[in-house]
Amino acid sequence: MIRLDQLSKVYGTAPDAVTVLDRLDLAVDTGRVFAVVGPSGAGKSTLAQCVTLLEKPTSGRVVVNGDDLTALGAQDLRVARRRIGTIFQQDGLFSRRTAADNVALPLQYLGVTKAETRARVAELLDRVGLADKAQHYPHQLSGGQRQRVGIARALALRPSVLLSDEATSGLDPDSTASIVRLLRELRDDLGLSILFITHEMDTVLQVADSVARLDHGRIVEQGELTALLRDPDSALGAQLRPEPLALPAAAGDRVWSVAYTGDVPGDWILRLAARLDAPVALLGASVEQIDGAAIGRATLGIPQTVDAAGVDSALRELGLAVRGAAIPPLDDRDGAARPASPDDLPELIGARA
Repeated sequence: MIRLDQLSKVYGTAPDAVTVLDRLDLAVDTGRVFAVVGPSGAGKSTLAQCVTLLEKPTSGRVVVNGDDLTALGAQDLRVARRRIGTIFQQDGLFSRRTAADNVALPLQYLGVTKAETRARVAELLDRVGLADKAQHYPHQLSGGQRQRVGIARALALRPSVLLSDEATSGLDPDSTASIVRLLRELRDDLGLSILFITHEMDTVLQVADSVARLDHGRIVEQGELTALLRDPDSALGAQLRPEPLALPAAAGDRVWSVAYTGDVPGDWILRLAARLDAPVALLGASVEQIDGAAIGRATLGIPQTVDAAGVDSALRELGLAVRGAAIPPLDDRDGAARPASPDDLPELIGARA
């Protein structure tokens, strides 16, 4: 598992000091995926750098499996970094190395024997579904395949934590879906703790168990994914699942935006109409299953003559609630700090360059 305790990063000194991360607390348990989202400049890139200790936090702790990495000396830190595998934002493959050679790179840095390296590389490429692409160069692979090679390389030293920093950014929907499925399989099969940093809300819905929103260096909201989606007052839940497109309401109708907060019966619209003794028009809806739970949003048209308090009460009886206001979509840029790159590999795996 990985835990951040009061993690802060400040650049510069007073009076010109800039606080980029401000006392962050979060924990990713074994076998869980924790997503972090946020607008441009929120501190996501700096967070990734501090988790791997490529940037030294100003204060606070990065704890992996009970060990405080921020308290270690240089030699011990090189070893401890191997517990964190990193998936780079732009796959990070070396163009003149084959897929097998790219995966072998961390093992070569550490002086692993050629026979052991060949066996481990073959195992990893098979694990990510690319056994037949071992001798292909990056330009011969699709974007999704290149990212799979990057994942295989991140797993080379058998880490317990996987850091994914915008790993699906720029991929087409099919490639994104395949990477998400692979990460979920790795989480389940290897018991990894995955910290998933992204701006892609649809991807969060597919992969995350928990999610936090980072804004101006602080975590402003976090929780279990399904709980956030079922909380009508959650700004993060609303951003993860925006309002569905809706038809215009009929004259004399009041528009109601509602969210699933529990187990909602399939015929809830008929039941609501009977309970109110009034027609209920479904103007728009979006419902799906996430981790076995029904998550839904709907827009209704109900005559203005119906008592509002009665509508609210009837909705709650059916496992629904009136939604709060939505918030603007996240910006997809984050210029707070550079993303990790292949040049960081020696530090990330704890090897001497």
